[in-house]
Amino acid sequence: MDYWYLSPLRSEGEASFKVNRHLNRWYDHGLGEGGNLIDFGLLYYNCTVRELMERFGPDFTVQQHAGISFHQPDKHPETESRIQVQTVRPLFAYPLIHYLHERHIPLSVAEQYCSEIRYELDGRNYYGIGFKNDAGGYEIRNAFFKCSSAPKDITHIGKDGSELHIFEGFFDFLSFRTLYPKEQHKDDDILVLNGAAMFERARPMMARYPVKKLWLDHDTTGEAYTKYALSLNEGFQDQSSLYSQHKDLNEWLSGKGAVPKKQMKQRLDG
Repeated sequence: MDYWYLSPLRSEGEASFKVNRHLNRWYDHGLGEGGNLIDFGLLYYNCTVRELMERFGPDFTVQQHAGISFHQPDKHPETESRIQVQTVRPLFAYPLIHYLHERHIPLSVAEQYCSEIRYELDGRNYYGIGFKNDAGGYEIRNAFFKCSSAPKDITHIGKDGSELHIFEGFFDFLSFRTLYPKEQHKDDDILVLNGAAMFERARPMMARYPVKKLWLDHDTTGEAYTKYALSLNEGFQDQSSLYSQHKDLNEWLSGKGAVPKKQMKQRLDG
């Protein structure tokens, strides 16, 4: 359900600021901009990610400060806490396999890291592609919906790699594995943040790697975290120039105006 407010980002007389509590997203129709809580904080305070973290700490929420206050009319907990995972099995349902095909992810790649999740939400049953995190929760996706089951956490694959590749979401990681099978970069480890806001929580683990390659999104949050990471001088390297004309690695792989596959391969290997 959507809720409407007077925009806290500008002066207005009629509410045009929309908040979707289920997706935890906002959109300001007057500005034509939207996103998650981090996106809002960066705009509201006109600051960098580092400054935002210094102000509130890595785990801040809307309710922790009066400066950004969204009234919560309903009493339901967040969507992820209401999701009850019923069954976990190998990927099988045709709509999910078709969805992978639409996003240019081979089933042979997805089934190495993902499962088919049957879950209950608000008394109704659904299914989706599930990607497990280190705490046992799942990121769940299908063609119509994206959600998470509690607990929310990062996904760290590998233990003793020479380099760490960092992705915001698991579809970008699957895109990377589509381009680079396990045989390539076999000595490298993987970190899927399962949301850019998990970056700060993952820093102690990242610190174990001298080289950390960032594959973050080309949006307000992703670019802000990339800039923040590079400013730390801790071995971070930005890889996003590969898909500079696209929102993320998966969009680039999916061919939405992307360069031909042969040229793609040359750029990757170069």
